Amino acid sequence: MDVCFVIQQRLKELGLEQRDLAAAAQVTESYISQLLTRKKAPPAAGRTDLYEKMTAFLKLPKGQLSAMVEAQRREELKKKLADPPAPLFKEVRELIIRKCKTEKRTQVREIFENQAFGELERLVTQTLLDVAKRIAREEMEDENWLRDTANVRRQSYEEMRTLTLDFLDTDVFNVSIDHCSAFLDPLLDSWSINLKTFGMEIDLSHGLAAARFLKFEFVETGSVHSSAEEPGFEEFLHNAALSGDATGEELEFLKGLRFRQREPSALYYYRELQSLRDPLHFSEGRDGTMFKHRDGEEVEKLLRVESRKDAIRRWAKNRKSPRKNRKAKLS
Repeated sequence: MDVCFVIQQRLKELGLEQRDLAAAAQVTESYISQLLTRKKAPPAAGRTDLYEKMTAFLKLPKGQLSAMVEAQRREELKKKLADPPAPLFKEVRELIIRKCKTEKRTQVREIFENQAFGELERLVTQTLLDVAKRIAREEMEDENWLRDTANVRRQSYEEMRTLTLDFLDTDVFNVSIDHCSAFLDPLLDSWSINLKTFGMEIDLSHGLAAARFLKFEFVETGSVHSSAEEPGFEEFLHNAALSGDATGEELEFLKGLRFRQREPSALYYYRELQSLRDPLHFSEGRDGTMFKHRDGEEVEKLLRVESRKDAIRRWAKNRKSPRKNRKAKLS
């Protein structure tokens, strides 16, 4: 069933209006109107909290709107893939070229203009778009960021939230001039590409993103084990003496380490964690604080405690099954 029809019917049943739904979803009434009149495609469920707010407000079963949207988007995607891609807006292309570093700009412009919306232009635009969307998605959770950005753009909080939701759902075929002025232009400082390897380097604007420099490479890496298959990492996770105070960000970094032929031990991951925290290896944090660093003697002490605990657990287990022990001795 069409998601717009369901929402309209539910509003009618509850005696509510579009402006009530807009207020509950924290977006503009115009945005809701465009969704319900099918002038704007419903955003992907996984990229926004819009459907959670709408579902709760309309008193619908949890997940119903999201499931309907995903099914509807799949059908529309099949139709899109059958049609040839349309070129970007001229202003969007000009922004992408203007942000390109000077030494590559002329060559990139020639390729873009000779192969209108060809593979290179789509690759570059999609990569820059993905970077900007990632930053916008992280910042959208910060209400102060949305309000500050809205003030700079002389918009309301609801208008800025609506624009961000719309941007997160756009793709390389639908990126608009508004998206460029609100996100791509201020977030991206410059970019460059190696036309032999298609590796890209992106500089982000100072103060608007946690990272300043990103690098993308398109090279063969060979087969590697997935992080779940690394026994050393699994052992590291289950040993509180080694990983007990590791943050989610630190664990994500350690989990992403790749090895072709060797299998690192739990101790390797612990030492890598300490290296990551060592203030000699990095500058101070953004708030001026230094990273945590656990004393080597403290770790040895914790390891001894864990070892004693393991011995006690083994002793208790053996004590519960004396028959098995006797059989083992006889054999």
